[in-house]
Amino acid sequence: MNTRNIAAEYRLAHWAGIMNERKESGLSIRAFCENVGIHENTYFHWQKRLREAACRDLHGTSLISTGFTEVKLAERSVLYPPMTDAQKQVSIEASGIRITAGIEYPVEKLAVLLREVARSC
Repeated sequence: MNTRNIAAEYRLAHWAGIMNERKESGLSIRAFCENVGIHENTYFHWQKRLREAACRDLHGTSLISTGFTEVKLAERSVLYPPMTDAQKQVSIEASGIRITAGIEYPVEKLAVLLREVARSC
């Protein structure tokens, strides 16, 4: 291990200690940083660096992916139960007038219908 790596490990260990100290203090990050004279941006920078180092240690890689991962989505019927007839409709009531339309009814036409109803009221 060269001196650059040793220095980097030392800084990470130093900031890990600061993060633990903040956690044990029970203070918010803002209050802790004000008390010890650390700028919040510096705190968050090192928090990010510690998380990245932890991920590298766990997975042997950085957080930045260099490829694609296939994602398979479940079919809609698995995620959501079938809709009932009542759920397939939308109802709008204003000024004593009720409009019911199926969910497949074009939104543009519904908007025109609502404007006409509002104009007539």
